[in-house]
Amino acid sequence: MQRREFLAAAAAAIPAAAATPIPIIDTHIHLFDPRRPQGIPWPPKDNAIMYKPALPDRYRALTKALGITGAIEVECSPWLEDNQWVLDVAAKDTIVVGMIGNLEPGKPDFDKQLDRFAKNSLFRGIRYGYLWDRNIRAELKNPAFIAGLKRLAAGGYTLDSANPTVALLEDLIEVGDKVPNLKIVIDHLPKIAIPADAKGRAAYDAAIRTLAARPNVYVKVSAVLTKIGDRVPYELAPYKPKLDALYAAFGPDRLLYGSDWPNSDPLGNYAQVLQVVRDYFEAKGPAVAEKYFWKNSIAAYGWVHREKGQPGK
Repeated sequence: MQRREFLAAAAAAIPAAAATPIPIIDTHIHLFDPRRPQGIPWPPKDNAIMYKPALPDRYRALTKALGITGAIEVECSPWLEDNQWVLDVAAKDTIVVGMIGNLEPGKPDFDKQLDRFAKNSLFRGIRYGYLWDRNIRAELKNPAFIAGLKRLAAGGYTLDSANPTVALLEDLIEVGDKVPNLKIVIDHLPKIAIPADAKGRAAYDAAIRTLAARPNVYVKVSAVLTKIGDRVPYELAPYKPKLDALYAAFGPDRLLYGSDWPNSDPLGNYAQVLQVVRDYFEAKGPAVAEKYFWKNSIAAYGWVHREKGQPGK
């Protein structure tokens, strides 16, 4: 059986009864459509699993039996006008409750661009870090970049980070030092490669302690699945130590659910991605699970309620 056929069969085998009674807001999905005349910058054409339309109707079909009631799109394109493309797509489907865009705070036209996209209430912030050949550490020396982050903070918008390394965590500490009221979401922290050497591990531990002490810093428990040896485990046990460490550091009020769909597809289907974290957080009781699956996302993003069944209203 081919991998894609296996994943499809596994997804079909998940019964509707497996859906959690707790409504879920997925804070990390990507939308794109390779059929557009201009194409897409990502994923590449040679990625047979991912190079196909990733649109809200497909996402609904995959998640309808699993308790997903809304999703926040995180921009996966460096093209400025793709911010508008996502907002236009989202306008047609109420499962999308927010969007994290792609803007560069240090650029001369940042204020104009922010004003443009912020007219749409679904626009909830931007993503920046080490992505699309950008270097947040270099930008932290740029007064215009810091001024842009201060504009984000003043508007109540959120900064999502990319991609997790110890260096990025240290950069985010500096961001918080310079713009204390900015909401920061650390994407995919379970994916980070924790240094094995004593000096690197000490730097990681120090960064986590500092960030955990800041109440406006949130963590996406996303990109959890990983290949171990020659297989991807779908049971909780291999991932539990890292999840325990993040829970001990950040507590129940600042962890967020994100699937990373469809970037997660090469490692497992949506039900498998969700099941690992459901097993972990539901074992902590419904109050903790509710915070992780939807309540904390309201505090982090202030997303827009668009349809019946979306929680918190």
